[in-house]
Amino acid sequence: MRPPRNIVIQALPASGLIMHETEMCEHKGIGHPDTITDGVCEAAACALAQAYLRISGRVLHFNVDKGLLVAGRSRVRFGGGEVIEPIKLIVCGRAANPGGAFDIGGIVVDAARAFLRKNIRSDLGKIPIVAEVREGSPSLQQVYTPEASTLVANDTSFGVGYAPYSELEQRVLRLAATLKSGEFRQMFPAAGDDFKIMGLRSGAAFIFTLAIAMIDRHVGSARQYFEIKQAIHAHLSRDMPQSCSIVVNALDDASKHDETGLHLTVTGLSAEMGDDGQVGRGNRVNGLITPGRPMSLEAVAGKNPVSHVGKLYSVLARLTAHAICEDIPEVREASVKIVSTIGQPLDQPQVAAIDVATSAEASPALRVRIRAVVCAQLDGIEELTRRLINGEIPIY
Repeated sequence: MRPPRNIVIQALPASGLIMHETEMCEHKGIGHPDTITDGVCEAAACALAQAYLRISGRVLHFNVDKGLLVAGRSRVRFGGGEVIEPIKLIVCGRAANPGGAFDIGGIVVDAARAFLRKNIRSDLGKIPIVAEVREGSPSLQQVYTPEASTLVANDTSFGVGYAPYSELEQRVLRLAATLKSGEFRQMFPAAGDDFKIMGLRSGAAFIFTLAIAMIDRHVGSARQYFEIKQAIHAHLSRDMPQSCSIVVNALDDASKHDETGLHLTVTGLSAEMGDDGQVGRGNRVNGLITPGRPMSLEAVAGKNPVSHVGKLYSVLARLTAHAICEDIPEVREASVKIVSTIGQPLDQPQVAAIDVATSAEASPALRVRIRAVVCAQLDGIEELTRRLINGEIPIY
């Protein structure tokens, strides 16, 4: 442990989220255009970090956290339509390439294609993937020199996290896991990889509005479409209490008997026809979009896992909040905000502000225990970096 550390612990009343009349949160599925763009850029970041380690023995300066999915065009038909114009992916960023030893563009494109093959069931073929990655500024590259004995921040930024999750948040995450599961995909082959969940709690009632892109080759008619939709609704509702209700594809028009007015796609992706995607517009590092919680607008995917605090502190804050609640039973809720200073050691933030709601008095002894948890998490920065490089921690 390396003192001093500016850790500020403040005891507050519980957030009172459960006392609010309404609460909402959202999750964008793996095939959503924003999530695809996040996933492609993060895959590129992991591949670059691993390539640097193999050849240089250390991770060099890079950030590939600017990405755009340009939607294509398609013509849907019951029984199977066609893609007229494919989607296009653009990955933009900065990456060191001393002596031209690295095929930066090739690494980025190969990683992007591998991500799509692993996570998207529809064969997207050789869709255009453009890597617009250039050298970074010398002042930022020096953060990664061999002379740097400790990991330092390459930006002045912050990360936030909280724990535990509310009942609404937990239910949204469980629904997302079900929709992405192999069991669900095998049971409902017509359900595409592109889905979105909007969760709303109004008083004690929970409403989950789902948008699921259906694959046209598995749907023979409008009647079959609504039969599949009803079966999905029944499957997802089976284990839910009466306080919960589910709406699937709310925009569907049952009065029409053709493909129009239905959430029907060729590939199971809305990106095939007019729905673009961008890094940072999707889920935060906890897999949720939560307007009623502390939340950063930081785009995490594609950032360097060695010293970019926009990534590291976002993940660290989440892990720290959960560690506090898990290790210290008296803490009912924890909110963590960590701020860096560019060029300063990552384990020595400007401040780590810890807000806790406790079931007991926030005594000096309790503060010591909380501080010990925070310090242990800061001491684990290098291990956190390793896990991020290897893709072991989900960030969207």
